[in-house]
This record gives sequence, structure tokens and C-alpha cells, in this order.
Amino acid sequence: MSTITVDKIRNICLIGHGGSGKTSLAEAILFNGGSIGKMGKTTEGNTVMDFDPEETARGISISLAAAHTHWQGCKINVVDVPGFYDFAGEQEEAVRAVGSAILVADANGTVSVGAERAIAYCLRKHVPLMIFINGIDKENANYVKTVEAFREKYGRKIATLHAPIIRGNKMQGYVSVISGKAYEFKPGGRIEVPVPKDMTGEIVLLKQILTEAAAETSDEFLEKFDENGGWLSNDDILAGVRKGLFSGDTIPVLGGSATQNMGVINLMNEIVSILPSPIERRPVHARLLDTDEKIDIVCDETLPFSGQIFKTLSDPFAGKLSIIRVFTGSLKVGDVVWNAQSGKEEKINTLYLLKGKKQEPVDEIGTGDIGAIGKLSSSLTGDTLCSFEKKIRFKDIDLPAANFAMAIKAERSEEEDKVFQGLNRLKEEDRSFVVEKNAETGETIVRGLGETQLEVICCKLKNKYGCSALLSTPVVAYKETILGAAEAEGKHKKQSGGAGQFGVVDIRICAGAADGLFEFVDETVGGSVPKQFIPAVEKGLREAIKHGPLAGYPVLNVKATLFDGKYHPVDSKEVAFISAAKQAFEDAVTRATPVILEPVWSYEVEVPSDYLGDVLGDITKRRGRVLGMESDGDKQKVLSEVPLSEMLRYTMDLRSMTQGKGAFIGEFVRYEKVPAEIQEKIIAAKR
Repeated sequence: MSTITVDKIRNICLIGHGGSGKTSLAEAILFNGGSIGKMGKTTEGNTVMDFDPEETARGISISLAAAHTHWQGCKINVVDVPGFYDFAGEQEEAVRAVGSAILVADANGTVSVGAERAIAYCLRKHVPLMIFINGIDKENANYVKTVEAFREKYGRKIATLHAPIIRGNKMQGYVSVISGKAYEFKPGGRIEVPVPKDMTGEIVLLKQILTEAAAETSDEFLEKFDENGGWLSNDDILAGVRKGLFSGDTIPVLGGSATQNMGVINLMNEIVSILPSPIERRPVHARLLDTDEKIDIVCDETLPFSGQIFKTLSDPFAGKLSIIRVFTGSLKVGDVVWNAQSGKEEKINTLYLLKGKKQEPVDEIGTGDIGAIGKLSSSLTGDTLCSFEKKIRFKDIDLPAANFAMAIKAERSEEEDKVFQGLNRLKEEDRSFVVEKNAETGETIVRGLGETQLEVICCKLKNKYGCSALLSTPVVAYKETILGAAEAEGKHKKQSGGAGQFGVVDIRICAGAADGLFEFVDETVGGSVPKQFIPAVEKGLREAIKHGPLAGYPVLNVKATLFDGKYHPVDSKEVAFISAAKQAFEDAVTRATPVILEPVWSYEVEVPSDYLGDVLGDITKRRGRVLGMESDGDKQKVLSEVPLSEMLRYTMDLRSMTQGKGAFIGEFVRYEKVPAEIQEKIIAAKR
């Protein structure tokens, strides 16, 4: 059996803006818990948590990583989450596994865009959150100003658990508001010191504010507060902070320096004392497979086993590693479990606890814990594994919309199969990108969250699977149509000895097919074209509309009428009427006012109100039409229609325009005629 009981587990993820020091903080936590022998240097790529070659090369985290350590009798599972927006899908997967989050923020006196986004996410998902203001040792760092910036934005939610001891504009230590004890930071830890005399009044005031906030979290505490003349015990204050933390009404703030290991031990103490154990986290939605009944799953070691894979690591040599969070029961080596997605059973041959890229073999992963399973045959990220006794399926992990698209192809044609096999393997690791074939253009399209993500995918194809792929801007699937009408005769005559070929057709074309695509009408009389050749005429026309006269794009919305023709009783054949129909169409279509059509999509763009003017102006510049706006709190939803050709890089442009705070979804609505000047450019580019 597991040596750690579920109430002694703390599962946390580190979130925040890229470059704020999340990986450094993870290293310090592992070091303090004795899980690693020395502090890592994240800039050199030799950390426990950043081990992928792409992470080393780029100096950023691109994939979540899990590790564990022990502190004060508790096991802390740390999931380090990338801060760069292109890898936001990793955050969704991490949050499903953990019970709480720690936002790592720079001590630069402001609230970064990444911090805003992370806090909004946690409040929306009801994830208990603490803030660790990092880098208090840096030049120009200002812990106090940073706390004030958070308080200005989030008001009374920000709970100051520690009053900073400031000397020379630097935070040298802190006073615990609840206990009243003072500590100074020392390399690798802290020492207790007397409370500075000039801070006595400040501590009293901060404790009163914290006491009032704690009293408001329950009727019981409010009653005690009133009965005791505005006083609560330290234990009650701590319990009130925990209640507020769980409800999203309280966000405790601490500070330190991850690289100098200052304030990290204090953070670990708070992780153990105020963050929830797995049995205290909110239920996870699921459904029973036998009855399709919706149920809520709470962490319970007495129930049959259930767990969800929240990350897959795939190595071409070592095989597949599935990282799982166990929600109920326990998972043991030798167990046979049920995959609710694939409908197949899986044999558990190896289990591990994780320390980044290193694995420690174990016999069991207990309730509430996080570990990994080696070489499952049919299980992917997001899949539910459960016992046969109680078959359930957890709610799917929500992932951000993959709106940024690029065309992808093998650099060398002989590697095409290898590239697509590699993409399928990489999709086991990262479900936030999509690979699809565009039936209209013939291109293979890869969709993700941004340019960097797709570039990383190409680098992984080369490094992991030995094949090179190229990215390019996708081809827009333009169409052609006609605005007018025209008639033409098509004649096919071949006489060169032996059996001849003869067929003549008279075709009238105009706009307005019944189905909006192509309509064929036979109006011949007197057998001018024998009935057995009518299908050949239609076939020739359907082949002809595949390539329009202007730029070779397919022709839409054409009604073609066969009204006359000629035949030869001996030489007329199907092939002759096919060829004649093509000639007639190609002649007529050039005289029926052909134009190019472009795909128009509807877009729903959500942005903070501050950026509304910029977004509206930008949509107009893209030849878009604003159809309406809707208010949603401090955000505005813009409804518009814009040509697809103008939106190919909108994911990146909107992110830049709104500092990463905007989001959008889009879908195809119809084709429209392009302006004359755009049409000329399209024709010139095609030629």
C-alpha cells in the first residue's frame, strides 16, 4: 500500500507569465524537499523540469513537467506549466490533475498580462490560488509596489499573509501577519529575528484586516468575531483564509527569490498548511458508462479505481509514458483496467513516480496521487482508466481553440509518410494541435495556438523522428463564377484512319444553379444529340467547371443547358461528346462575365473593453463588416464577417493588439465576389 495517505498529498501547478521563474521555483521546492542534490540553473538547460531538447534550445518551457518531493510529512506533487500562450493547452491538462495553483509573478511593480490571464482562469475554474512574487533580489525589484498593483486590480481578494521587511528598497524578510513572528531571508532558508519596531502598528492593522476577511467566510466565524469584540484566534484566522481560498474570495500573497532560494521554504510551509488535499478539491464531472448517468467524482480511497491521463510523453526509443492522476481507489502493477474512450482493457505492467525526466519505479499509485504508467497500448491524453467494477468516463479536458493554421509538407517527398507518422505520434503528447487534409486545396493543414507551437512541432519531427517538414501560409480556396450568360458551340472531330470521333454540342450557361453549385438541363429535341450521349455531355461539363477561366479555380453556381447538337451514326462516341462539352463551356464561360469568389467567415471576437476601438478599426482594415456587439462584464464581444484571406495571421495579430487578452472563434458562411483590384492580384499571383 502507499505510504502517504490522501490527506497528506498536495497537488499544485505553477502558472504565470513566461519568464517569471516558474521552473526555477519548482527546482527550489524540489531542492528543499531533498528530491534533488543541487539547485538547477534554468538558463543552462540542466534542470529537472525542463529536459526536452527544444526547451533547452529555446530557454522556455513548452510542455508541462511533473515531479514530487516531501515536506513536513506531506507529499507535494509539482506540475510546472509553460507560460507562453502557444502552450496554453498544457495548463488545461495540469489543472485537471491538481487541486490548486501558485501564480509566479515578477516583482516589477505591475500585473503582467500572463498573470491577469492566469488569475482569471483560476477564478473561472474555481481553482484555489496563491501568488508568489518572485525575484525580490533583482535590480529595481519592488515587492510592495507589486502587491499594491495586484490589490488595485483584485481588491480585497488579495490577502497579505506577510508584511515585508524592507531595507535599501529590497525585501530582506517578512513578518507573519497571523503568528506575529519575523524572519529574515538567508541563502537556502530563513532565521527568526525580532519584529522591527517601526512595523508594529502595520502588523496590527494587517492582522485586523485579515481577521475581518476571515470572519466574513462563515456565519460561525462572524459570530465569534462579534462575541469577542472583533477578535479571532490564529487557528480561526487560518481556517478562514482556507475557506476564502477555496471559494475564490481570498488570494494569499507571498514573496521571495526562487534562484536564491529565499522565501521558498515559507511558501512550502503555506502549501502544506492552507492548500487543499485531494479529498478537499471540488468534484470532477463524469458519467457512468452503463447508464449514461452524470455523476460527480470526489477523491475517495474506498471506491473502485478511476483515474485520468492528463499528459503523454512519447519517445521513439523509450516508448510511451502516460502521466495519470488517480481520483478514486489505487492503481497497482499487474492490474487490468478499462479505457472508457477506446473501449479496451489495459494491463498495467510498470508504474512510476516522476521527477521530471526521471522515473522511480513503484508498485502502486494511491488515491489522489500523480504518477505514470509505462507503455500503454491504446490510451491517450484525456482518456479515463477505471475498474471493471464501476465503469466511468471523466469529462473531457477542455483545450483552447486551435485557430492558427499553416500548411505542412515533407521537405523531401520520400519522407512524406514519415512526417505524417511523426505528427500522429506528436499528437499523443500534445492534443492542442490538429492535423487535417483540406479537400479543396489538397494541402495538409496543421492548426495550433500559435506560430511558435507549430515551429516546435517541426523541430520535434526532425529531432525525434528524423524527418524534416516545411511550414507555409495555407492556400485560400478561391472559387470562380459567372455573372452573365453566354452560348457556345463545341465540336470534336477526329478522322485519321479507322474509326472516327464526332460530336457537336450547343451549350447555354448562366448563373443560378438550383443547388448553388452546378445544374445541367437537357433541352434537345428531335434527337439532335442521342439520349445515350447526354450523360457524356454532362460529364464533360462537370469536368470543365473544375478549372475556371481567370485563375483556374473551380467554378460555382452555373446552370448549363444543352439545347442542340449534331452526331454521326458511325463516328459519334462518348469521348467525342465529353470533349465537345468541355470546349463549349470554355468558350462560353469567358464571355459570361467570370469573376473570382472568396470565402467569407463569421467571427466572434472577445476582447477587454479597452481594446474595442483598436479591434473594430482592424476588422474594417481587413475588409470586414461589423454585425454587432455584445457586452459581457468588462469584455466586449464583436460579431463580424471578414474574408478568410485577411485573417490567416489573425491569431498572432489579435494577441499583439490586445496584449494576449483577446480570443476569437470563426466559421465559414459563404462565398462572395472579390473587389476588382483584389481579383487582379489573385490572377497575377496564380500566373
